[in-house]
Amino acid sequence: VQLQASGGGLVQAGDSLRLSCAASGFTFSSYFMGWFRQAPGKEREFVALINWSGGMTYYADSVKGRFTISRDNAEKTVYLQMSSLKPEDTVVYYCTSNSGQLSTLPGDYDYWGQGTLVTVSS
Repeated sequence: VQLQASGGGLVQAGDSLRLSCAASGFTFSSYFMGWFRQAPGKEREFVALINWSGGMTYYADSVKGRFTISRDNAEKTVYLQMSSLKPEDTVVYYCTSNSGQLSTLPGDYDYWGQGTLVTVSS
């Protein structure tokens, strides 16, 4: 199983950025996909979740209206479109999967990618 996140980088406040996460080694279309983020010394924080088909999404209040999660089951890829970025969005972002739980808890997720760093300058 592999989740390969990419797309992070350095942007300015107010800019947009799209993260991608390519999955392999499991039946992608059978899993919910999510994004979490983690700052140094802090707990991993839920960002967004999408169901198998993409018909249901769920967001943390801190990103609602600014971030959009989507998926392409044919490409086995999940995306996180981030807009109106703020300096406090500067953290490492991780993609993850679970077998069908609407959960914001990291422990309910099965597979994790290696993370991609987003840095937002003010």
